[in-house]
Amino acid sequence: MEKIIYLTFPESGFDGAAYRDRLLSQVCPQLLAVRGLRGLTVEVNDLLADMPRPMLLLGDGEALGAAVSVWMDSLDDRAEIEQALTAQGEGLQGYLVTESVPQACPDRDWPDGARSPGVTHFTWFEKAPQISEEAFFHHWFDVHTPFSFELHPLRCEYIRNAVARSLTPNAPPVRAIVGERFPELRDYTDPKRLFGSADVLAKSAAEAGDFSDPNALHSLPLSQYIIRST
Repeated sequence: MEKIIYLTFPESGFDGAAYRDRLLSQVCPQLLAVRGLRGLTVEVNDLLADMPRPMLLLGDGEALGAAVSVWMDSLDDRAEIEQALTAQGEGLQGYLVTESVPQACPDRDWPDGARSPGVTHFTWFEKAPQISEEAFFHHWFDVHTPFSFELHPLRCEYIRNAVARSLTPNAPPVRAIVGERFPELRDYTDPKRLFGSADVLAKSAAEAGDFSDPNALHSLPLSQYIIRST
């Protein structure tokens, strides 16, 4: 089974709630009918209009419409997915990824199709240009991942996706796509709940450049809908 993450970019000034409703009611049924599709999760940018500007709204985060994760028997059958996601003229960036789950959701009790409680802090980035692939994965996996439990003590899930290659024309280079789940919106909007101690936050700022390119780092909060569980 293969996992693909699609990033959608609607026209500037799009209405997040209306975009969410169209994805769920019109696009997702088309995706579910695609041959070989085993799992589907949609995370949509519908929170920003009703909250103070987040501390971690970075790069092109505000322009993202949704992150659509699909699990398929074979990526060879993805053409209908890409057609459905671009039917309204959205920009589309697709990436084949290798998923790992350093922190799994401990207590899911809601059905497929319902909005997941809380919020996803969604991030995509390129590796720091001065380091090797080996150093990149060492700092991201072996150093940053264990430290991130201190950085975000209230986080309830951490999905780490290493990008194998891009699948759509002109998709910019991306090496990593990460989803971090928080149980409640206040865990994300309140810096005292989002982060650990001041020392931990300072350490995070110092080590981020060890593996990520600050000029190609993008993030924002998203609402999650698990449409079909894998």
